[in-house]
Amino acid sequence: MARIQSFFSSTKKKEETQSQSIASEQQKCPVRHLAFIMDGNGRWATKRHLPRLAGHKAGVSALRRIVECAADENIEMLSVYAFSTENWGRPRSEVEGLMRLFWETIRSDLEKLHRDGVRLRHLGRLHDLSPDIQQAVKDSVELTRNNTRIGLNVCFNYGGRAELVDAIQQIIADGRSPDTITEELISSYLYTRDLPDPDMVIRTAGEMRVSNFLLWQSAYSEYYATPTLWPDFGREDLLAALDSYRQRQRRFGRVAVSPTQ
Repeated sequence: MARIQSFFSSTKKKEETQSQSIASEQQKCPVRHLAFIMDGNGRWATKRHLPRLAGHKAGVSALRRIVECAADENIEMLSVYAFSTENWGRPRSEVEGLMRLFWETIRSDLEKLHRDGVRLRHLGRLHDLSPDIQQAVKDSVELTRNNTRIGLNVCFNYGGRAELVDAIQQIIADGRSPDTITEELISSYLYTRDLPDPDMVIRTAGEMRVSNFLLWQSAYSEYYATPTLWPDFGREDLLAALDSYRQRQRRFGRVAVSPTQ
């Protein structure tokens, strides 16, 4: 009996040591990449008896605020879900308003984003957008290509399943044989090629679903949901999410082990 008690006591101490070790390593590991499902613009507008487009405009202001806050917190990169492949099914007036807002935001914000060191990148099916928006996106990406303060990946006309379909079609078109297909190869064909996977996906407005967003890349991302509507999301909300992340232990399907192991 004494030996059994000693064994369990030793095992418990070992597990506690391992957990403390992982927690310590987690604190040392900075958050490189945050992804946002920016939900709640329409509800924000409805609560204020405003048209839905007013909520989307308020959402753009929230995004400006969060880019600045994230840069202050030394976050290397943000990915934001601005318009999904499913959003084409919304009322025509709302879709046209979102396209116009996207175009106007590029025109009005590009120079400031460039001065502030923001590096822009588009993720999604660019060819489905109008020629003027396509050109504006290409110009913004080229202008900010060498900026280093923070990266901003705008997922516009993006869908996780569409991304995988596009990747597989290109792999087949390139004549890849089945025995060469690996996770690394598939990753190299995604819109996010050469980008790190998100450390955390933050969803606003209290919804609890992934909504076809970064399905491959977020396989082991931490998830954080908040009831705060996106237009109201600010610095304190961001800091709360970061604090939650830093209290978690990311094992990626493995068990806790000490550094010496």
